[in-house]
Amino acid sequence: MGVQDGRIYIEWINAPFLFKLKGSGSEFGVGLKHAIERGWLSKRESGTYVKLMPSSEDLLARK
Repeated sequence: MGVQDGRIYIEWINAPFLFKLKGSGSEFGVGLKHAIERGWLSKRESGTYVKLMPSSEDLLARK
């Protein structure tokens, strides 16, 4: 499973982005940086996982 204690392991995000959606590594990096700057995600220094920030939880409820 890709989620543990609120942590989302980065490979559970980047693998589908790169291989299913055919995005590039640079696009993934820019998108991740944007989400962090907006306060939607925080990233562990090691880069192993990200976490949804509390302010982004309401974004998941939108449809």
